[in-house]
Amino acid sequence: MFKGSIVALVTPFRNGKLDLDALKRLVDWHVAEGTSGIVPVGTTGESPTLTYEEHEAAVSATVEFAAGRLKVIAGAGSNSTAEATAFTAHAQQAGADAALVVTPYYNKPTQAGLYAHYKAVHDETDIPIIIYNIPGRSIVDMSPATMGELAKLPRIVGVKDSTGDITRVSDQRATCGTDFCQLSGEDASALGFNAHGGVGCISVTANLAPRLCAEFQTATLSGDWAKALELQDKLLPLHRAVFAEPGLVAAKYGLSLLGKCSDEVRLPLTPLTDATKDRLKGVMADLGLLS
Repeated sequence: MFKGSIVALVTPFRNGKLDLDALKRLVDWHVAEGTSGIVPVGTTGESPTLTYEEHEAAVSATVEFAAGRLKVIAGAGSNSTAEATAFTAHAQQAGADAALVVTPYYNKPTQAGLYAHYKAVHDETDIPIIIYNIPGRSIVDMSPATMGELAKLPRIVGVKDSTGDITRVSDQRATCGTDFCQLSGEDASALGFNAHGGVGCISVTANLAPRLCAEFQTATLSGDWAKALELQDKLLPLHRAVFAEPGLVAAKYGLSLLGKCSDEVRLPLTPLTDATKDRLKGVMADLGLLS
């Protein structure tokens, strides 16, 4: 259902407001570059600092601009079950292909609480749901056993796995089944993730190198591991530069160099340091991304 290079899209701002013109340019660019799908208003989309109105406007606009040319997986998570349900319902109403629902952060629910959270969102909506498991940010880690129970629900269709543990793919194949859609949430380990049975990556780096990321995913999914390894070696310096500071900040700065959108971010995030700017600019130049 969902596979390949799926970009965790930035939310472009201009003078503190949503820049929907830039958003349209980004969507059109990703279609042209071979990106398989778009995640608006995820972590990279600065969801914690968007108002409800901005969140819904960005999702609706992305669906409209994509116009069925690639998949849209709308960010819809919250540590409030009622709020996550509302965002998921809006994603459904807007015409998104799926909703990405993060494990509830800060609350620290038990595994039973995680199951109840996702079942409630599932039962109140009618759209495919992808679990976003990122213990480094949410503090809670959904176990493969819990995920396996959730996978029995008809519209819990996959996971964005940001645990950084590629062996989780095998564990989750055992509990969730081999048709459960497993997407990496970590660019640098996406090669090993797919070798274990993953089918794609929700990528931050794809904001800056969409064609290379798409080619990399195509190589892994077609079993051309030599080509995939060649592209992995090529992309790794960019992955490292992007995540030297918060990834979305680097993505926006890189996009500003490409003339795609401004590098504005919202507090508590701050602009890149000069050293990281120079590092990112150098890596992008080495990859031929800058004219």
